[in-house]
Amino acid sequence: MASIRELHQQLVEKERSAVELATETLERIEALEPQLHSFLHITADLALEQARRVDAKLAAGEAIELLEGIPIAIKDNLCTRGLPTTCASRILENYVPPYNATVIDKLHAAGAVIVGKTNLDEFAMGSSTENSAFGHTANPWDTTRVPGGSSGGSAAAVAARECVVSLGSDTGGSIRQPASFCGVVGLKPTYGLVSRYGLVAYASSLDQIGPFGRTVDDTALLLEAIAGYDPKDSTSLKTEVPSYSKFIQPNLKSKGRLRVGVIQETFGKGLDPEVETAVKSAVETLQELGAEVQVVSCPTFRYGLPTYYILAPSEASSNLARYDGVKYGMRVDDAEDLVEMYSKTRARGFGPEVKRRIVIGTYALSAGYYDAYYLKAQKVRTLICQDFQKAFAQVDVLVTPTAPTTAFKAGEKTDDPLSMYLSDLMTIPVNLAGLPAVSMPCGFDSQGLPIGVQLIGNILQEARLLEVANAYEKATDWTQRHPKI
Repeated sequence: MASIRELHQQLVEKERSAVELATETLERIEALEPQLHSFLHITADLALEQARRVDAKLAAGEAIELLEGIPIAIKDNLCTRGLPTTCASRILENYVPPYNATVIDKLHAAGAVIVGKTNLDEFAMGSSTENSAFGHTANPWDTTRVPGGSSGGSAAAVAARECVVSLGSDTGGSIRQPASFCGVVGLKPTYGLVSRYGLVAYASSLDQIGPFGRTVDDTALLLEAIAGYDPKDSTSLKTEVPSYSKFIQPNLKSKGRLRVGVIQETFGKGLDPEVETAVKSAVETLQELGAEVQVVSCPTFRYGLPTYYILAPSEASSNLARYDGVKYGMRVDDAEDLVEMYSKTRARGFGPEVKRRIVIGTYALSAGYYDAYYLKAQKVRTLICQDFQKAFAQVDVLVTPTAPTTAFKAGEKTDDPLSMYLSDLMTIPVNLAGLPAVSMPCGFDSQGLPIGVQLIGNILQEARLLEVANAYEKATDWTQRHPKI
């Protein structure tokens, strides 16, 4: 499937219609879904209706914007009016929201064609998309392996060309880690740049919505469409959104001095040697493109994982208290009183990983343990933020591997939660600090599985990140490769 700009040109020049493009996409989804299970809901009628509107504009001689007629998939924790939003959980199996998330309204305004809602780890809690109540998603590069998580369905759909771009959410790496595993570009924006209104909350101080694309330019164009201030979100930033795609230049030297810092704590024990080699090669390429490279230290980076697994479950414990069987969602009626109804509904509605995190969070917030766990974790979070700012006093962009390994086998880590949590070792500190970061392909291992490199920017430095990412993309051919599925 072509890029957004190429498809736009085809539509404008009437080489193909938006309905034809939507139909081709839906047919591909139908053919691949038995193998991949990227989607929980396919919205064929909506997609064709949206495509017909674009064709009507073109027939009337009206100009269309870049995203008009472009097939897009949506992670199923984003509220969509009149369409199911299940968060891959039994407790919301039949929930249909009466309103749209702000990003969905923005996509409608941009004329994008929504082809479906994608699979995820239940309530976005996981790193493999195996925690879904409705079956796991497979990796298009090797269907015996996981696509990463929690936005595994969105990443797999883009990699398999079941859509052009997609939306995911990222609380501790849930866009970047699956982007790495599936060989696509995934961007987690600065906290507050994209409205969280209508995103079903996991950990409110960490959650952020972001784009997936097969190229940096596609990712930048989708970010432009969804970013911006929203009064419905109290954490939304009042900042002007630049045209990110205009910042993309193939030569870093033309932009003046660029300083790149390699975080030394992200290399060493636990990192797959093939991942290390590919990421270091990517750094060398950036150097050849004109970047000044130096090694920097973020000593508290290693404390990101334990800090996250206190703070995120604590917020989840509070956020998921609303699923009680009273207002919406699943309800178990065979109970003698209200308390038993709450208990049975939540026991039957939530999966094992969600229950695990609720219990951890409730414990961390309980009397006698709040100061020892939650409060201390917040202090460490501050230290992590300070370490990042010290690093950014020396460099413009930071580089790490996105994940310690390539995609692992399905079922390999389901009985070992700690091993699963380590998949997000490199990505979690970015969320704790509210920074923007992008993962993009930088090679393949000996088994033909994609390897991702993570570029981290300072607050609201998405334009700089995309500029560097695009320069690297143009100097290599990794994003031109796709799974033979």
